[in-house]
Amino acid sequence: MRLTHYTDYALRTLLYLGLHGKELASIGEIARAYGISENHLTKVVHHLGRMGVVETLRGRGGGLRLARAPELIRIGEVVRQTEDDLALVDCFGSVPCAIAGACGLQRLLGEALAAFLAVLDRATLADLLRPEGRATAARLGLPGWEAGTAAGAQSQMGGLPG
Repeated sequence: MRLTHYTDYALRTLLYLGLHGKELASIGEIARAYGISENHLTKVVHHLGRMGVVETLRGRGGGLRLARAPELIRIGEVVRQTEDDLALVDCFGSVPCAIAGACGLQRLLGEALAAFLAVLDRATLADLLRPEGRATAARLGLPGWEAGTAAGAQSQMGGLPG
């Protein structure tokens, strides 16, 4: 199974905004940090806004920020809502299968998909922000997050543990 670029960009955007704290960020800023297309990212951010996990503020001085606390953003929810097709094989969908009912593959892969999603459902954005968050923020060049600086972490997240 492979997640789409769309879901990858959605998760990266949430990580960036989570590390950015309450300060506003721009689509261009996020796109440059990850080296991805602004056009694609615009579509992703619009979707995240409709999901209610990203707040978008228009106009001069506008930008993006998380609409919910990182603890309230479940990774499984984001993956389910950004992936358009989680069917691992054709028989999960509407494609008829010649061996339906006689094959255990659908049941086995169904269990595997459920286990995958169960792991993602246990994780929140907050879980991804610590302790790896410091290293991620430093690599992205976020101000106040210089590598190894505890003070930067304290100011951005209000005391990120780890």
